[in-house]
Amino acid sequence: MTLTFEDFPQGPFGSFGPRHVTRDEIIAFASEFDPQPMHLDEEAAKQSMLNGLSGSGWHLCSLMMRMMFDGFIGHTASLGSPGVNEVRWLSPLRPDDELMLDVEVIEARVSRSRPSTGIVTFKCGVRNKAGERLCEMVSPIIVERRAAGAEVA
Repeated sequence: MTLTFEDFPQGPFGSFGPRHVTRDEIIAFASEFDPQPMHLDEEAAKQSMLNGLSGSGWHLCSLMMRMMFDGFIGHTASLGSPGVNEVRWLSPLRPDDELMLDVEVIEARVSRSRPSTGIVTFKCGVRNKAGERLCEMVSPIIVERRAAGAEVA
């Protein structure tokens, strides 16, 4: 079943995961995209404000996007996103973290310019096995409505 705009009422939507993150993944991502010492070298990371090896915040955002896709976007009538409203990194991503993604719909409105679509704004949060919030993101997604050409309510 493909999810449409009408399947996203305001409120809690669901939790997705877990997703295990390895030390090797953290270092590989950092080597390619964010080669700061706290993401690459355990000794340097111990001297940083993060007090140990941690994944890049951009790695965490990439993992969040994959979890969103696997959890619901992959079977949603999504037409894309106009961007991300907010990203907050709250706690470090650590090797061997088990990640869960919590998703809430904070707004769903019919598009004024394209009434056959709606804009669903999600607040997504990633937490580790201990329940500690690592990252939060607020982002709208443009989603087709069930009835093509539906009237604005």
